Amino acid sequence: MVGPISEAERDAGNRKIKLVLLAIVTVSPPLLALQLDPSPVQLLAALGGGFLLGLAVVWYLGRLAEEFTGGQRRPRRRR
Repeated sequence: MVGPISEAERDAGNRKIKLVLLAIVTVSPPLLALQLDPSPVQLLAALGGGFLLGLAVVWYLGRLAEEFTGGQRRPRRRR
């Protein structure tokens, strides 16, 4: 039978989820801007704004997750 996930594996998984979410939110505004034929400066502004928005979303969801879990990690099991 498979044992519980280690803290290192959980941290690595959470880091990957945060990076993917950040990438999706960062890329969305420039892709939407491409429909309006933007200048390169406007495209970079959309990318920068998307990155800042992505950071805010990841930070907010991290804070929300801490509240949901009580802000503490699960206690380690003793074997």
